[in-house]
Amino acid sequence: MEFQISAKAKKVIFGLVGVGLALFFIGIFLDDSDQSKTRIFSNLLINGLFFLFISLGALFFLALQYATETGWSVAIKRVVEGVASYVLLGGAIVVAIFLVLTFTDGGYTEIHGHHLGHIYQYFDSEIVNHDKIIANKAPFLTKGFFWGATVVYMAIYYMFYLGFRKRSLREDIEGGTKIHFKNFAKAAFFLVLFGYTSSTLTWHWLMSIDPHWFSTLYGWYVFSGMWLTAMVSIMLLVLYLKSLGHLQVVNNSHIHDIGKWIFALSFLWSYLFFSQFMLYWYANIGEEVIYYRFRFDNYKYIFWGMFAINFIIPMLILMSREAKRNIGILVTVCFIIILGHWADMFMLVTPGSMGEYGHIGLVEIGLFLFFAGVFAYWVLNTLTKAPLVPKNHPYLDESKHHDI
Repeated sequence: MEFQISAKAKKVIFGLVGVGLALFFIGIFLDDSDQSKTRIFSNLLINGLFFLFISLGALFFLALQYATETGWSVAIKRVVEGVASYVLLGGAIVVAIFLVLTFTDGGYTEIHGHHLGHIYQYFDSEIVNHDKIIANKAPFLTKGFFWGATVVYMAIYYMFYLGFRKRSLREDIEGGTKIHFKNFAKAAFFLVLFGYTSSTLTWHWLMSIDPHWFSTLYGWYVFSGMWLTAMVSIMLLVLYLKSLGHLQVVNNSHIHDIGKWIFALSFLWSYLFFSQFMLYWYANIGEEVIYYRFRFDNYKYIFWGMFAINFIIPMLILMSREAKRNIGILVTVCFIIILGHWADMFMLVTPGSMGEYGHIGLVEIGLFLFFAGVFAYWVLNTLTKAPLVPKNHPYLDESKHHDI
């Protein structure tokens, strides 16, 4: 039975998009502050990167399964490919946002002598000329380096995703092991590239929003969030498809394994969050702790609430075997984690771009719903393009009999 997007699903998705746009425009209409333009650019970047990172996490997981020749995940491989496919649209959206930030003032505002906007401050030569710390970080903090690196990142991700997808579909027809071993070799090479670029892209796209501050753990911290939100998205899609009668080869053991990934990655993210925070807190060097001190002073409820949600809820609820097999619990926890990690992305971008003036309101909620609807439609539409279960994968039989 081939999957098609139902009329009900389309209604929900288009409803999300419509409600999101309505809330966004109402929020903009009601926002008469001086920083409204900066707020729009910041939220476009937050949501553009958040959903792109989900697809990058799925692309990484897909390559990891190939490189480790894992059998159990073959039954959900097409779902992983579907989530990873958003890299094509998400990458284009993020590049478009970068173009706007490059060739406009980036939402520049000045309030009481405090500069807002220029989300990437080093895009403005005036700021660089008057800021020795930023000037000393040249040539890394330049438009040229930013764009050169961005083109390389997106070329790598596009090329490898399209290659994996093309060979996956061809394997359905040809069978054998030749394509499998080619995917194995390509995936191993991709993991090397991704291991490097997944850190450096966070330096360019996120950490440089706070150009005076840096962390050697930052790339791994953001990567753990990518991977976790990808696994959460995969879980929600698998459960949704099974509720429609698809993916009959997926059993409770497969769902349990995805649940274990979510549980483990929540701990990894929490460990990296605490490790990064603890080192700065212990050293207590003024120019380093300002990153956290500013968030404590101006965003403490969002900051600590985000950490509590992303650490405590998965730890308490997903600890038991039964919880990892309970659909109601899994769906609830997955949605909470999605919201928690969106708040994490909000904290990575907003304090550096909007100073103390950032908050979560109609604009933020509206754009999140809009991007969520676009993401959901793109992924579900991709799933209609091929059988949901691979036909000739060498480990398909092993996956069908997966039992833990």
